[in-house]
Amino acid sequence: MLISAALMLVMFTMLWGFGSKSHQTKQKNRCQENLQKLYLAMEIYAQDNHGDFPFFPAALNSATALDVLVPKYNSDTALFICPGSKDSEIPAGKPIRDRKISYAYYMGRRIADKSEALLSDRQINTQARAADEFAFSSTGKAPGNNHHQYGGNFLFGDGHLVTSPARVPFSLVLTQGVVLLNP
Repeated sequence: MLISAALMLVMFTMLWGFGSKSHQTKQKNRCQENLQKLYLAMEIYAQDNHGDFPFFPAALNSATALDVLVPKYNSDTALFICPGSKDSEIPAGKPIRDRKISYAYYMGRRIADKSEALLSDRQINTQARAADEFAFSSTGKAPGNNHHQYGGNFLFGDGHLVTSPARVPFSLVLTQGVVLLNP
């Protein structure tokens, strides 16, 4: 009886727990909502800055580059944390530059770069990718595991979103002046 109960608990956790595919699918949907709201802030920023999205030449991570959005363009710092990750919350309205956020940022893009990736879930590294290469964790272990081994989201320069498996079905090019900054 005790063994049966333990097995049922294990099965329940596998099917509906934090790392389960169904749970992560729901989290990816919530993640998309965050990215969509961040896009609005970035779009307004770009309109105020001659079409340029945030750019900070000395940035070593995405939080440093995106810090200019807080609080003028976005005071809801919860948007910088993917619901599928285990990253800690950031106090509302506080600078994010010294915090860990969940999203990678393609710094150097302009609002005219509509068909290029702008933000994504944390990736496995900061390199360009050909189609069918891994952008996200294939094992569920860091790096690139906001949604465990179930891929992640990409936000493009025109505001549209694409959910991708761990192996991206499209290329992710880093044109001159564009740098992928992971958290």
